[in-house]
Amino acid sequence: MKRRAVLASLSLAAAGGLAWKFLRFPPDTTPEGAYLRIARNIGRGEPRVVFSYLEDRAQHAAYTIRDYRKKARDRVAETYPEPERERLLALYGPAADATDGADVWVEMATRLGWITRLRRDLSGIAKVDLAGERATIETARGTRYPFRLRENGMWGTSLFTAELVAEAERAARDWDVVEQAALDYERAR
Repeated sequence: MKRRAVLASLSLAAAGGLAWKFLRFPPDTTPEGAYLRIARNIGRGEPRVVFSYLEDRAQHAAYTIRDYRKKARDRVAETYPEPERERLLALYGPAADATDGADVWVEMATRLGWITRLRRDLSGIAKVDLAGERATIETARGTRYPFRLRENGMWGTSLFTAELVAEAERAARDWDVVEQAALDYERAR
């Protein structure tokens, strides 16, 4: 009887250990772990958390967008005449009012349909191709998601990097145009 109780306890412990191994997420220091966290947070309706799983360049671009849009909005507010002031304040407002890069990411991801796209395409992992600091996750549906190893050891998707970097460059160019026009408006007064 005692022997059966010990065997049952050991079996239960082994089953619990296996269940723990298969039910917990892999660490976010693996492409699989980062992908699964993206999928979980999109599924939960928490896209802001996904910002942590964008690659470094994408995160830096989101902060750059916010900083340039804030400078441009403030300069427009103090120097531009109506109706141009009103139009540009509305255009720059969402990014300028963001508290951080994650808010910029959420605004762009919502406006450009990235969240809807992720919600529709995310599925189980079928295959992972790892090549140094780059990885590609292929889903059960055949969608491929690119990842890069971040400076902090976590993996981040590079799926949206090009668009975020392009927007950051556009924000920098817009700032230059706004500043030149603001100087012209000040001289004309």
